[in-house]
Amino acid sequence: MRVTKRTNIAIRILMFCAANDDRLVTKAEIADRCNASENHLAQVINKLGQLGYLRTQRGRNGGIELGRPAPDIRIGDVFRSLEASVPLAECFADVDNTCPLTEACRLRLALADAAEAFFAHLDEVTLDALVCGNDRLLEILSPAMCRS
Repeated sequence: MRVTKRTNIAIRILMFCAANDDRLVTKAEIADRCNASENHLAQVINKLGQLGYLRTQRGRNGGIELGRPAPDIRIGDVFRSLEASVPLAECFADVDNTCPLTEACRLRLALADAAEAFFAHLDEVTLDALVCGNDRLLEILSPAMCRS
């Protein structure tokens, strides 16, 4: 299974917000620390806000923060929310499926089971578990002015 760039960026954003949970963070800060373009970030931040993972505040003193506590954010839920529309293989696509084996293919069922096992494993991982106690990550994600 391959994780889309959108989901990868989403997890970086969530980790950055969790690592800086004492303040609102900006898109520019995240772009700088997480090596992502602000355009990509804007789209993903919007989606994460719609899903309730982030809270955004506009204006001069605006920024973003987690929409719920880090221990309550399950990585499997985030992946499902963002990857649900991405077909695992051609035979999972509603419109573009040209595979003639779909009705009889046992591989499709095996792939569906494997994907569910993948998500189930990630359900056991919280955002908090990715960030808390991860000193190297916290060093990378800390504001530039606080790093030595």
